[in-house]
Amino acid sequence: MQDAERLFRREAGRLVAILTRLFGIHNLALAEDVVQDAFERALETWKFHGVPDNPSAWLMVTAKRRALDVLRRDGTARRFAPELERELDSEWTRAPAVEEAFESGLNDSQLRLMFSCIHPRLPEEAQVALVLNLLCGFGIDEVAAAFLKSRAAMEKRIVRAKKTLAGSKRLFDFTATDVAARLPAVQRALYLLFNEGYHGASAETPVRAELCDEALRLVHLLVEQRLTAVPATHALAALMNLLAARLPGRVDAEGNLILLVDQDRSRWDHARIAEGVRQLDLSAAGDELTVYHLEAAIAAFHAKATSAAETDWGGIVAVYDTLMKVQPSPVVALNRAVAIAQRDGPARGLEEISRIEERARLARYPFFHIAVGELSSRLGREDEAQHAFDKALGLARNPAERRFICSRTATVPARPRL
Repeated sequence: MQDAERLFRREAGRLVAILTRLFGIHNLALAEDVVQDAFERALETWKFHGVPDNPSAWLMVTAKRRALDVLRRDGTARRFAPELERELDSEWTRAPAVEEAFESGLNDSQLRLMFSCIHPRLPEEAQVALVLNLLCGFGIDEVAAAFLKSRAAMEKRIVRAKKTLAGSKRLFDFTATDVAARLPAVQRALYLLFNEGYHGASAETPVRAELCDEALRLVHLLVEQRLTAVPATHALAALMNLLAARLPGRVDAEGNLILLVDQDRSRWDHARIAEGVRQLDLSAAGDELTVYHLEAAIAAFHAKATSAAETDWGGIVAVYDTLMKVQPSPVVALNRAVAIAQRDGPARGLEEISRIEERARLARYPFFHIAVGELSSRLGREDEAQHAFDKALGLARNPAERRFICSRTATVPARPRL
């Protein structure tokens, strides 16, 4: 099932993008239905006959045939060019590197649909939600979790956004200026996609490597395109690579979470670290400084340290200070406080936590209470530590988080009975 989900993540967006460009944005619902049907047929067929040698090609052919069947049945095939079938064949056999050039400079169907989702009449949240839903295979529940919204509210927003797209006539025809204007929202969508995989709110597992891989694949499409390979994109690619490098050390063989300071750094992916550092160097061109630059710089401090003890915590705190000026948030302030605790001790860390503005917004974030519990425990404040861990346990989002919190609770010395 996990392999099927990974395949869906990888292929769904590309299939939807190709079909939508060929059949028109007004047929977006048809494209989605056809792709969904292709995956359902795949699961049913492969159950009895096994997975084919090239499952991606199987899905492509099945989706093509299903799309043509639907159009012929509905009598709409005549609305399209006579060479439609040949176009479909060419779309699935043509390498992206040799696709025809477009005015925008984007030569990948999936990238074109991604930028099409960044419609000027849609608010940014709806734009990003569309990218996650259409291009990245996010279900409604996953999109809602990424934005901390209810399922019903997010479903309505996505439905309205799709209607807006369907009513447009020139979505795939945008200029280089359009690309530049829409790029920040595309970057934001991929950032959210990676975060959902790295430490999202999944009810099953704390780490979803397939989402991180998909975000990396899409961001590398951006850095390969002349118009989108800007410093912020390189910084985002650097951040993703540097964080993804730590994935092998984030959980043990049983799927239990491991604190960063306790991770076996020999398990980290050093090829990804090297790529992250390379992308970070490329991001230094010009004088633009974004959140992605700063977060990547923090990740680079960790990646370059041979151990937690050798980490330049002072340098990390300095970057967090800048990040709080560029884009302050309670989560950034919490991470800064934890870094200060590593540099100056747990008492200073708790002091900084107590100063966080809008601290109430962290009340439902389990790792806020875990941080308080850890620092309180290190100071010998058993009652405060136990109270914080109890709160965290009540907010745990999956079994791995619950096991992790229980393991930290076990480190708190029991109070003697009187």
